[in-house]
Amino acid sequence: MSPLNPDVPPTGEEIHLPGPSLQPVLLAFSLTLTLLGVTLGLPFIIAGVVMSIWIIVRWIADTRRDINALPPDLNEH
Repeated sequence: MSPLNPDVPPTGEEIHLPGPSLQPVLLAFSLTLTLLGVTLGLPFIIAGVVMSIWIIVRWIADTRRDINALPPDLNEH
């Protein structure tokens, strides 16, 4: 371990990365739809807000599921 970078994990420790997901792209689309609704009308605002909330809830649930699937020693933080 380098004294300049003390946060480097020990050799051989696995780094967990989340899997690929369309949720960031879908959230960007739904927020864009919401903003377009300001000029196009209330139905676009409602559709965008409902989509945004649904995507955020799903994203949080998926993240919680991923964190709970980690080995117990990595799940202590």
